[in-house]
Amino acid sequence: MALFGMASAVAGFVKVRYLIDKAVIDNMVFRMHYRITSAILFLCCLLVTANNLIGDPISCINDGAISAHILNTYCWITYTFTLPYTKNKGIAHPGLGNEYEEERRIHAYYQWVPFMLFFQGLLFYIPHWIWKNWEEGKVRMISDGMRGTSACIADDKSKRQSRLVQYLYETLHMHNTYSFGYFFCEVLNFANVVGNIFFLDTFLGGAFLTYGTDVVKFSNMNQEQRTDPMIEVFPRVTKCTFHKFGASGTIQKHDALCVLALNILNEKIFIFLWFWFIILSVLSGLALLYSAAVILLPSTRETILKRRFRFGTPNGVEALVRKTQVGDFLLLHLLGQNMSLRVFGEVLDELSRRLHLGSNAPSAPSTLEMAPIYPNIDKYSKETET
Repeated sequence: MALFGMASAVAGFVKVRYLIDKAVIDNMVFRMHYRITSAILFLCCLLVTANNLIGDPISCINDGAISAHILNTYCWITYTFTLPYTKNKGIAHPGLGNEYEEERRIHAYYQWVPFMLFFQGLLFYIPHWIWKNWEEGKVRMISDGMRGTSACIADDKSKRQSRLVQYLYETLHMHNTYSFGYFFCEVLNFANVVGNIFFLDTFLGGAFLTYGTDVVKFSNMNQEQRTDPMIEVFPRVTKCTFHKFGASGTIQKHDALCVLALNILNEKIFIFLWFWFIILSVLSGLALLYSAAVILLPSTRETILKRRFRFGTPNGVEALVRKTQVGDFLLLHLLGQNMSLRVFGEVLDELSRRLHLGSNAPSAPSTLEMAPIYPNIDKYSKETET
């Protein structure tokens, strides 16, 4: 029940909240990082620490000269090892043998797996935390009363639309840092997922980069001639050597076989993470290219206005693209995700009309004029939102 309670807390990362009145301040790929990936990593962290699922994470057997509890503790806090894999049928388990002169493969990662998974979950959440503090609730503030269910019951919807257009018109060219912050956080997301792939490869001794492809190749090989790469990276049975003084004062070496039940979970967790990180890195790279195209190519912004938001007035699109900067377009893009297409189309149409007919826009909005319709942003900053 304790595990179920903690898993329910993790589920808060992925619960659907945007269908009601919450403001959307990012895109789907961005949310895959801090909601889905962080939730997956935190859940995996809970699984590898839930001993009731697998029993003791390590159980070692020897000739009885050493207490089982002492031996288990020693082999867990130090390391275990396996020998190079051979096709010799005389061995008890893959990776075991009697040739101690051979190079041993040390396994000391398993103590750190839950800490590493939790740390990775935090890394994937940090870009969202940075962007949320950078954005300061601006989209939520200026779209208040025009998104979700509240837009359907607002009595002064036309008045709000007019005030919104006025606000956008008066704050043109004042959102350059807004677009820079968003693009910076997208770069962080891409660097994060790629960096975590190489981080896991280092953590597992250089076995993670090809882990997924090795497992796929293994599944297509002849059953009698194949060696399971999951057992090679995450062995179920390993060796451990304990030294103690004998009765005459000489050092005695006690050999033990250790069953690592935890690796049954580890091998499944890391094969899933391999495929998930590969998919996420590809999507993050495409999202980064998309953002770069929006910044560098005005034609991309024009296409988005015409196709995604179904705003196709030639003069209006030309005015918006020509007289707005990237930061202005990003704010418009995010607002479009929070309103219905019809309402947002009306806002764009009125804004483009003012840009097409107007000359020089004022440098700053009137605080007194905006205050009645858009509440103080400090009220929203206190709202807890992941």
